[in-house]
Amino acid sequence: MNPEESSFSKLAAEAKPNTVAVIGVPLDENSSFMRGPAKAPPLIRDVLHSKSGNMCAENGLDLGTNPGWKDLGDLKLSKGEEAFTQIEKSVLALLSRDVRVVTLGGDHSITYPIVRGYARKYPDLSLLLLDAHTDLYDELDGNRLSHASPFARIMEEDLVSRLVQLGIRTLTSHQRDQVKRFGVELVEMRDWRPDALVDLQGPIYLSIDMDCLDPAFAPGVSHHEPGGFSTRDVLGIIQSLKGPVVGADIVEFNPDRDPVGITATAAAKLLKEVLACMID
Repeated sequence: MNPEESSFSKLAAEAKPNTVAVIGVPLDENSSFMRGPAKAPPLIRDVLHSKSGNMCAENGLDLGTNPGWKDLGDLKLSKGEEAFTQIEKSVLALLSRDVRVVTLGGDHSITYPIVRGYARKYPDLSLLLLDAHTDLYDELDGNRLSHASPFARIMEEDLVSRLVQLGIRTLTSHQRDQVKRFGVELVEMRDWRPDALVDLQGPIYLSIDMDCLDPAFAPGVSHHEPGGFSTRDVLGIIQSLKGPVVGADIVEFNPDRDPVGITATAAAKLLKEVLACMID
């Protein structure tokens, strides 16, 4: 075990069972268009703790005083497939202590190793994706670990029992074929209504790509795709989840495209509400 892994192991050991850990995964080497999401985790934390707001979620839970969660900081990662191994091991170290995990990305490729870890503990996991894109490409630009491909890898390995995708508005013919191949439950954005939310039972893993939001609400993403959710739409989805949410990630926030901090603020707001629905 290298010193960085040892340091994280010590932090993981401090997390109490039946609590929620927040970890940053500053990885964006699998981004296809531009880099930047690796810079996101500390900026989301800055907004979360900013004196311009407070730490209360909308249900009244005060994250500033509630002991049910702990921020463990950012992982120190290698490159390539070794980074994926480190992510999976780190998540497993927490899950083995009955600690649930919220991850701040980073690009969307990180969801694959995270869910690999989750599948070891939750064999009947349902995965809910909020995204402008299906991220089901078999490969993109020759990279099978691309941020455009994590859900193809997840479904190939049968890591989840259901994959439900909401907010999609960029389907190609290849992606449509992949949706059929893997039996993905898809609600395209053009068909979205609040009552269209698919009922999810059992343990739920929630993956939020910040470009699920319309660029008017979240300009700080690499891939602008108009016609998305409002911030209130996404908050409503989070708050309506009835099955236990056992893990989540918030990914693809690109600070380089967020000059006045609108997207960082939206990400921190979503983080508060995700934590509020996960803390016992």
